[in-house]
Amino acid sequence: MARNPGRPLSPHLTIWKWGPHMLVSILHRATGVALATGGAMLFTWWLSAIASGPDAYASFSRYVIDADGAGGLPMVTTLLAKIAAVGLTWAFFQHMATGVRHLVLDVGAGYELRTNRMFAKLTMVASTVLTLILWIWAWRN
Repeated sequence: MARNPGRPLSPHLTIWKWGPHMLVSILHRATGVALATGGAMLFTWWLSAIASGPDAYASFSRYVIDADGAGGLPMVTTLLAKIAAVGLTWAFFQHMATGVRHLVLDVGAGYELRTNRMFAKLTMVASTVLTLILWIWAWRN
């Protein structure tokens, strides 16, 4: 099939000016994948630990919670688990904020360029602030 030279070519990514709305769109997809993958793996591990009995659950708790404070490998994995938990929490809040942004866009509001950029930036700020608030509260209690 021959191309009609009178029709314009589709724009390529290199000619688009990068904006926060593009970043938020990509982050929405990435956080959805992270939540589905990370959450499913952690939930499956937790369920299998519960189903396997008290020893398996104690092992799960040692690597995720470090309930006995033993240090060593469990302490390192507990630190990694906490970092992953903070990351998944941020992903949850980012995905939720972007979903609310899309809901607003679906009702026909917020399509003005300035408003769209402001809402995109607001989702990133809100997800970071909500994550900080939640984890500061969790570590204090």
